[in-house]
Amino acid sequence: MNASDDNAEIVVRWARECWEREGAFALRRDVFCEEQGIFERDDRDAIDAHAQLLVAVRLAPGAAPRVVGTVRIHRDVEIDTTWYGSRLAVSADFRRHGRIGATLIRLAVSSAHALGCRTFLAHVQAQNAPLFRRLHWRTIEEEILFGRAHHVMEADLAQYPPCATPYEGFAIDQRRAA
Repeated sequence: MNASDDNAEIVVRWARECWEREGAFALRRDVFCEEQGIFERDDRDAIDAHAQLLVAVRLAPGAAPRVVGTVRIHRDVEIDTTWYGSRLAVSADFRRHGRIGATLIRLAVSSAHALGCRTFLAHVQAQNAPLFRRLHWRTIEEEILFGRAHHVMEADLAQYPPCATPYEGFAIDQRRAA
């Protein structure tokens, strides 16, 4: 399966089907348990009970749809207008695609913004902080989580217009993404 297949389409949207949610959890296990070794068997936690999963789905003629990226978002339990993003993961064979992670971040912040978000935060692994800075985020503080350096980062909401159609989401133009 070629990540840059011109006939394939990648759509980033809120997960709406059981197979999308299961694909997102499987991808998170691959990235955070198998590849990075941050968690032993599974990375699911109490946040998953109330978080919204977002997925990047590859749709190609003659092939089953495949989740190739994911992130989750949720409201702060005490401050209704503060939202968090976490567990951003892109399949290893699609990381060079160039826009999957950025589009997941865009929909995460824009859809939360449409739901009343006034502050959007994430704990970002240090190696990913430059990507977030390019996407109009700033570091608030640095910390160690799960034995790894992280940045607590905040999105500039002015750069993320509200998206009221998150189940439709955004299509990634394959010609521009390569």
